[in-house]
Amino acid sequence: MANKIRVLVVDDSIIARKIIMEGLSKDPRIEVAGYAINAADAENKLRSLNPDVMTCDVQMPGMTGIEFLKKILPQHPLPVVLASSLNLRVFDALHAGAVGFVRKPDGVQSRDEFVRSLTEAVIEASHAKVRRPAPVGAASAPELPVPATVGPIGAGGAQQYIIGLGASTGGTEATLEVMKRLPADIPAMVIVQHMPPGFTKMYAERLDRLCRMEVREAVNGDKLHRGLALVAPADLQCRINRNPAGEYYVSCTPGDKVSGHRPSVDALFMSMAENVRCKMMGIILTGMGADGAEGLLRMRHKGAYTIGQDKESCVVYGMPGVAYEKGAVCEQAGIERVASVLLRSLQAGK
Repeated sequence: MANKIRVLVVDDSIIARKIIMEGLSKDPRIEVAGYAINAADAENKLRSLNPDVMTCDVQMPGMTGIEFLKKILPQHPLPVVLASSLNLRVFDALHAGAVGFVRKPDGVQSRDEFVRSLTEAVIEASHAKVRRPAPVGAASAPELPVPATVGPIGAGGAQQYIIGLGASTGGTEATLEVMKRLPADIPAMVIVQHMPPGFTKMYAERLDRLCRMEVREAVNGDKLHRGLALVAPADLQCRINRNPAGEYYVSCTPGDKVSGHRPSVDALFMSMAENVRCKMMGIILTGMGADGAEGLLRMRHKGAYTIGQDKESCVVYGMPGVAYEKGAVCEQAGIERVASVLLRSLQAGK
């Protein structure tokens, strides 16, 4: 078989290390190359073990996982999967360059579920292209100006557009890159980001703080309106429906996984293709696998304008790559340009 994925496990808890190492070792595709008890230990072992992927806790004594990533990734740009409790600092670690995260068992999920999720995350991470953090003191790329308004679309009160966005591995930062470049009066948006339970609410709150539009975790029955972006809650399928009065709302309900996920980008996009009667747009960003590709194709067949993140800017060119190969993507763009393509398309009435 192909070479195994060599993993370095970094965690100060002996119990957590035992669970992670024993769990990962059960998968024939993975080899646990070693472990480290803190950031300093990990820094030394990275040089000698040369792993393919590293798992890392966020909260560790001495140097935190976030500080460690900021220090180590410019010199050792390997994929890092966070194994963390329900903690807002996970998103700071993702911003620092980690490619994925899994929630540690805390009574909400079993150890078996945690190990299964971590195993999948490690395998996905082995395909990831690591984004190198800018060195301290380096000049950052200039921010593109954000228009004060979308423009004339939506005038007169009629809901003319609905936007769906889907992402997975690497998507928390990619989605932020898009959203922070959009004005406050953006047409109604629904976002599906593959994420463990508990984190979608915190992620929505993070987007709400950093972006101009209102962003919140979706609740079953929420009506869509301009200036609102809803994040699909973890472990529920989120779909768009239309009531007899012609108003659009989301349903967030339990159900089977679609394309291997709950929430699923395909479930969202397929509901848009079936139920949305106004103009619509679909955006598919970085992620492993093919979730969203078939749904985006159905949207395009129904007249939607569709945008896919390009290979060069993806952490994993899986979902947008499959969508592009299927003919589901009208236009590809680097992540810094997705928002401008979206705004241009809205103003052109596509």
